[in-house]
Amino acid sequence: MTVLLELQDLAKSFGAIRASDGLDLSVIEGELHAVIGPNGAGKTTMVAQLAGQIRPDMGTIRFDGRDITHLPEHLRPHLGLVRSFQITSIFPEFTALENVAMAVQIRSGHSFRFFRPANRDPRLSMPAMRYLERTGLAEHAQRPAATLAHGQRRQLEIAMALALEPRLLVLDEPMAGMGTEESAAVVSLLKSLKGRLTMLLIEHDMDAVFQLADRISVLVYGKVIATGAPDEIRANPEVRTAYLGEEAGTDA
Repeated sequence: MTVLLELQDLAKSFGAIRASDGLDLSVIEGELHAVIGPNGAGKTTMVAQLAGQIRPDMGTIRFDGRDITHLPEHLRPHLGLVRSFQITSIFPEFTALENVAMAVQIRSGHSFRFFRPANRDPRLSMPAMRYLERTGLAEHAQRPAATLAHGQRRQLEIAMALALEPRLLVLDEPMAGMGTEESAAVVSLLKSLKGRLTMLLIEHDMDAVFQLADRISVLVYGKVIATGAPDEIRANPEVRTAYLGEEAGTDA
């Protein structure tokens, strides 16, 4: 087993609040690893440190064996560490195809000179269409993103992330704000990506987590209190006391 991402003894404080408190976490290449925890557990701070938005006060972040603790945010996707945002970050006035074509262009290193012409440039539109097909959005390629349903916009955001060709895709609450049918569509999409892509899933939807995860880490008060297979996490008395026993099946 190859460890692709490793967090060691991460610490981050905001005044008197210890958002990360000796946080240790490892993600094995090829797995879908979920992180759960109640509000205030430190999930948002952990993701922001992974993305390079904030720097830890102490500790180390290693990606594929490389220390990236102080690597600037904009360079991390070039290594293959890509984050899908909790709040959908698409360009609503562009079509679905244009949104993904822009991500293709970023990955290829071309300049931002196109926007609308990307729809007619096969070097961008053809790979973009493949990502739309992969995420079930091909029939909506020419629709403005603003006209897509909430769940479809999340699928589009995942298509844009895939266009960056990640080695690790960090999914920050992809099911947030979704109804049952929309959540089921995203779960189905993520299932289709399992085994082909390493994923770190931060999610409140426990049904989705237990359907998808190979391993689950439980974050409480800025530190991981347990990591294991879904059945192990369900049966862990410390986890049930801290989180699942009180909040299983609900949003936290």
